[in-house]
Amino acid sequence: MTLEETIDTYCAAWSERDPIRRGELLDKAVTANIRYTDPQTDIVGRPGLVDHISGVLAAHVGAKIVRCSAVDEHHGMARFAWRLVKADGTSLPDGLDVVSFDAQTGKLKSVLGFFGPLKS
Repeated sequence: MTLEETIDTYCAAWSERDPIRRGELLDKAVTANIRYTDPQTDIVGRPGLVDHISGVLAAHVGAKIVRCSAVDEHHGMARFAWRLVKADGTSLPDGLDVVSFDAQTGKLKSVLGFFGPLKS
């Protein structure tokens, strides 16, 4: 998979309601010991990420996460913007993820998420 495909698979996992299918998507996109950090949580390991996503989806029924920018990459790191689109079609302010990835497998090793626009 290309890095863009890996990131899109990762984003698809954030929209998948079935935890088994979500785990399968994450298995394709992230390492087993993925570290996921955002302003509200800090998780290590794929099972914890599967469970965390369940909670986010429960709080936003019918929502999906979509990548809404190109992927900008260098030195084993990348960044991209994403958007949570609610069931009614409205969305929350875009977020930004900075990821590190394994050069051999192409899988994400860490995800550092930020919510909303940059502050000035």
